[in-house]
Amino acid sequence: MHPHRRQLALGALALACGLAFVPAQAQPAYPAKPISIVVSYPPGSDTDSIARMLAERLSQRLNQAVIVDNKPGAGGTLGNSFVGRAAPDGYTLLFTPNPFTTAPMVLRLSPSSSYDVLHGFEPVIQIATQPLVLVAHPGVGAKSVPALVGLARSGKSLTYATPGAGSPMHIVGEWLNRAAGVKFTHVPYRGVAPSVNDVVAGHVDTAWVTLGVVSQYTQQKRLLPLAIGDATRSPLAPEVPTLTELGFKDVVVGAWNGFFAPKGTPPEVVRLLNGHLNEIIKSPEVVSKLATFGALPVGGAPDVLAKTNATEYQVMGKLIKELAITAD
Repeated sequence: MHPHRRQLALGALALACGLAFVPAQAQPAYPAKPISIVVSYPPGSDTDSIARMLAERLSQRLNQAVIVDNKPGAGGTLGNSFVGRAAPDGYTLLFTPNPFTTAPMVLRLSPSSSYDVLHGFEPVIQIATQPLVLVAHPGVGAKSVPALVGLARSGKSLTYATPGAGSPMHIVGEWLNRAAGVKFTHVPYRGVAPSVNDVVAGHVDTAWVTLGVVSQYTQQKRLLPLAIGDATRSPLAPEVPTLTELGFKDVVVGAWNGFFAPKGTPPEVVRLLNGHLNEIIKSPEVVSKLATFGALPVGGAPDVLAKTNATEYQVMGKLIKELAITAD
């Protein structure tokens, strides 16, 4: 071969070999752009307020914008399904209370708002539990659940308010009806605030709500706390007995909230978010802030949220059928 041609051939071979060993361009480290936290309820709700508190602190830790995006509608299912269809890249997260699990069982969902509760998301972290409390207007004339049940059995017509049909509050209300052999009439509202306002005003006799939203009224004796729906007394209201203590065995319904990501989100992204959020909810400032919402931090591995979600799906699903709970 002519020397010049041989030189050209060797140069081409070297260039080809060199190119073959050029490493692929590395992906930018997560997070390389703003993260969106979808809240399926309007601004100003407990869920929204907690999400914004956590978003601010997560943003500081990640050195990246973390934005709360409210997508209310259809009992929370519009926002939930939006996240279920989002790209599994860690940039769209869902922060939701436990109607996430039960809403598909009590609502007639369109294809655009349906989602797979157990298999359509990656659990990230359970943030908190929010004990439910039964409160009564002082004018009812009952300072305990036995006294309240006694009034119902004597023939007095009594009502209970909830923030919505099909909610955990509705479920525990109907479960207590069955366990006590009485019929408190359910009065559903569109949200927590109007349900609390009407029981404070005496338009409704009692209400099932989370502790935080009625704490000011119970402190002022404008509402009387009668029972906690959790399995054990709450450290936020240790003087209030549980329904189990009062003889209504196994009547236990609470509220919780947590973060989910779209199915297929990389495990390393889930681990990163879980680690930061675990540290955030352990800080005294956040623990104190959560208490104002009647919430107690939980945390732990993603499996904790997965188990909570699966257990609720099984237990509440059975109750919803037995008690004929619907959102109609």
